[in-house]
Amino acid sequence: MTTTQLADNETLIAGIVAALRTVHDPEIPVNIYDLGLIYRIEPKHDGLVEIDMTLTAPGCPVAGEMLSWVEKAVIEIGGIEKVAVQLVFDPPWDSSRMTDDVKLELGLL
Repeated sequence: MTTTQLADNETLIAGIVAALRTVHDPEIPVNIYDLGLIYRIEPKHDGLVEIDMTLTAPGCPVAGEMLSWVEKAVIEIGGIEKVAVQLVFDPPWDSSRMTDDVKLELGLL
């Protein structure tokens, strides 16, 4: 990967992260990225972005809706044609995945 391609990829990922920060967990009033629910963001060729994410609890009643929210937020970014969101539970989510700002906001620090 050239320096230009690397910079473009980093810019794209930064845009994806910004878009993910607009999606909030309905049970915890925090965005899903800083909550630590996003495990992998991988831009591919031809405008495809693959995202692996999890939930705070496997039985989350809005799991299907959250995947749709993620897809809608990311597809708005220029140059992205398709978003493939996969729900994963390995490794299981726990509060250690949250950013320190979120832990502080929730009174965990």
